[in-house]
Amino acid sequence: MQETTLCLRVGHLLPYSMSDSNATDFTNPSTFILLGIPGLEAAHVWISIPFCAMYIIAILGNFTILFIVKTEPSLHGPMYYFLCMLAISDLVLSTSILPKMLSIFWFNSSEIEFNACLTQMYFIHCFSVMESGILVAMAFDRYVAICNPLRHSTILTNPMVATIGLAVVLRGCIIVLPTPFLVRRWPYCRTNIIPHTYCDGMAVVKLACANILINSYYSLSVAILVTGLDVFFITLSYTQILRAIFSLPTKDTRLKTFRTCSSHLCVFFAFCIPALFSILSHRFGQNVPLHFHVLMANIYLLVPPMLNPIIYGVGTKHIRDRLLQLFTCKGT
Repeated sequence: MQETTLCLRVGHLLPYSMSDSNATDFTNPSTFILLGIPGLEAAHVWISIPFCAMYIIAILGNFTILFIVKTEPSLHGPMYYFLCMLAISDLVLSTSILPKMLSIFWFNSSEIEFNACLTQMYFIHCFSVMESGILVAMAFDRYVAICNPLRHSTILTNPMVATIGLAVVLRGCIIVLPTPFLVRRWPYCRTNIIPHTYCDGMAVVKLACANILINSYYSLSVAILVTGLDVFFITLSYTQILRAIFSLPTKDTRLKTFRTCSSHLCVFFAFCIPALFSILSHRFGQNVPLHFHVLMANIYLLVPPMLNPIIYGVGTKHIRDRLLQLFTCKGT
């Protein structure tokens, strides 16, 4: 009996034989089984409490941002349009993983259909790329507002903002589109168990009984191109912004100008630091326990949607004033 490629089965390597009658080679399995957080099954209910709290804060915070921007005409500008795009992206991203995760933790509902798994995978990666693009657009808005304030309204017109938003959405949709098609084409091993809380791209691909280098190279290329270019453009924008700020005559003026982009910087770091930590631990942390990888992957997707509305709600004067006005009116 000729042995073919070794397959990954819940962290262990099992030989796979194409001629073995008990080994089903199914290109499109009907369902996958999500284990949740391997090794911490007994603590699933307790782990669900902070995750559920983060999700509730993300939902309430991002809907509040959308409501305030919609109902306040003075906030109908490029910065707040991009902020609304960020809020929508955060809502979709957190909703893509949390409901299914909680059903695993609370009801042991670990099955997910193959097509639903691919759809979840696509939404997670697609809106992660979109969020990164929105942060670049927001950095560009801050660059124009500080370095070319007199031309801000003529450069970032409503049609230009709509064009930038469409470009961000199309980039996210198109660049991630090959991923589910690549996953669908592989034959799979005897197991359909995914040691994760959601359908992460590489976690699913590792179940395939085939050479998956094309997936690894493609995902690495997307990560380098998207993350690398976006970080480069944001860094370039803030280099010019800082040069413009330090050229201002007084310290008070410099601080006041810097505060206009401090919220965006906080959001950028809230997005990048968990992402970078998750990527590095996944790539180079071979001795790190699997449950730590899974926890970091969830924190990377859940913490930014929770923090973003808090950062902008506290750090942006117009939104903060509008929030106080809403609560004051309700209290009187």
